[in-house]
Amino acid sequence: MQITPLAEGFGAEIHGVGLIDVATSGAAYDAVRAAFEAHSLLLFRDQMVSDNVQAAFSRAFGPLEIVKIGSVGHGTFYSRLNNLDEHGKVVPDGHRQLLRARANQLWHTDSSFKKTPALASVLSARHVPASGGETEFASTRLLWERLAPARQAQLRDRIATHSYANSRDQIDPELMTPEERAALPPVQWRLTWRNPVNGRTAFYIASHAYAVAGLSDNEAKALLAELIAEATRPGATYLHRWRQGDVMMWDNRAMLHRGRPWPAVEPRVMVRTTIQATAADGLEDVRPATRPAR
Repeated sequence: MQITPLAEGFGAEIHGVGLIDVATSGAAYDAVRAAFEAHSLLLFRDQMVSDNVQAAFSRAFGPLEIVKIGSVGHGTFYSRLNNLDEHGKVVPDGHRQLLRARANQLWHTDSSFKKTPALASVLSARHVPASGGETEFASTRLLWERLAPARQAQLRDRIATHSYANSRDQIDPELMTPEERAALPPVQWRLTWRNPVNGRTAFYIASHAYAVAGLSDNEAKALLAELIAEATRPGATYLHRWRQGDVMMWDNRAMLHRGRPWPAVEPRVMVRTTIQATAADGLEDVRPATRPAR
């Protein structure tokens, strides 16, 4: 396996090992898992990817998340991110799927609004538009490491509240149904997540986050906006221009990402599988608890 860096301080393209290798070989899995822990964002090019292959690759890293209510693919392992209707036709302007795509253009980390958050997301490009539709990434691990120790000490054990409704309401207050709101109540997580493999800390923030314990609403919003702006400042992000057959995997404990717009008349078809975090991934570190700060 060979590794080529993608961005300054994070991200790597993997050569010589593919999804099937990881799903069927312990040695390949170990090598890719080590790269994942070190680089947070992995790119595999020219994959002969199918739903089954993607699921088998993803399962090597942990249990798969079931797609939430209201999303295309609900009840399965496959979140189908596209602008097509049930007949395969491009949906019209203003369609709910396009509004969801706009919401995904906010900086976020997947599943921070769930009772069990995500270790990683795996996204495959099945059909890409001629232009646009990129995905942009930023490292919240590097953000943490840029802060002075005194500032780190102030923020390390703060508790933030995350809600799927917070990000969706920024696009359209009617985007979520009452059933979705009832199924996805707010959850709380520590503002930082420590990687148990290498001991590196990252901020655990997203457009889903809206409150911070001990701060007023305005103070919390200002802090979260400040952190996201600093993480995504010019020169600190990686913009991925998709090719069909690309598969990307990223660490939701340490990355922000957002989709980019594309011409609405062009189809874009992506499939995401999401891997749940477990205790082995440091899940207990991010849970709110009464304990001494490290």
